[in-house]
This record gives sequence, structure tokens and C-alpha cells, in this order.
Amino acid sequence: MRTRTTPAPTTTLSRVCREFEHWRQTRPRRSAIPAGLWALAVEHARAVGVHATARRLRLDYYSLKQRVEAAGGAGAPVASTPPAFVEVVPIGIGPAGVSECVIDLADARGTTMRIALKSAALPDLAALSQSLWRARA
Repeated sequence: MRTRTTPAPTTTLSRVCREFEHWRQTRPRRSAIPAGLWALAVEHARAVGVHATARRLRLDYYSLKQRVEAAGGAGAPVASTPPAFVEVVPIGIGPAGVSECVIDLADARGTTMRIALKSAALPDLAALSQSLWRARA
């Protein structure tokens, strides 16, 4: 069975290389790569691969990879960042003003903490969770 190679859709490597070389020759020293050039590099990397693009354009592999993933590149892993903030809203408070809630916390090492709230008075949840995170640090 024959496989067919397809060229990069709208960017050719030679054009992207020319753009980067022109920028390198005319830029102020130590200036950041403009967003437009990053976009060209990302588009090309999505078509032919991060390694080949980074090597040919003399870019940092990991910076290019991160930008390709952020742009939803081909085969880019889904970001699995945990939420930075979780709001606890008291709902379902009974007639006596008492609510029940269970919060389970776990750190990366597998240490867990369960907080069972059975009254209207809320403890300092931030302090409790921070004590879990700092306990084994």
C-alpha cells in the first residue's frame, strides 16, 4: 500500500524560513518573536510536526510544542489542569437552617482528607485544605 505525503496547507517551509530570517536580521536585539511569526510556526508544526519545524526554524522545541498544544494542534493532549478555585455554595438548607456537605480532598501523593459539614457554621476550608497540602511538603 502506498502512502501519500501532503504538503503543509498554506505555509511552505521555505516561506516560513524566509519570514524568520528577515525578522532575525531586522529585529532589535533580544526582542520576543512576534505573534504573527509564532502563528506561522504553529501552523507549519501542526502540518509537519513540532520537531522538524523547531529544528528548521531554530526555535525552542518546548516553546513551540506548548504553543501548538494551546492552539489545539493535531494530537495535542487535552489540558488536565485542576481547577484553581472551587466555590462552595450552601444549597438545600433545611427548615432548621442545617445543611450537610462532604468534601473530599486528595493531593498528588494520594493523601486524602474528608471534611464532613453538618451544621450551618462553616470552618475555614482554605486553612484545612492548606494543612493537607503542607503536611508532607
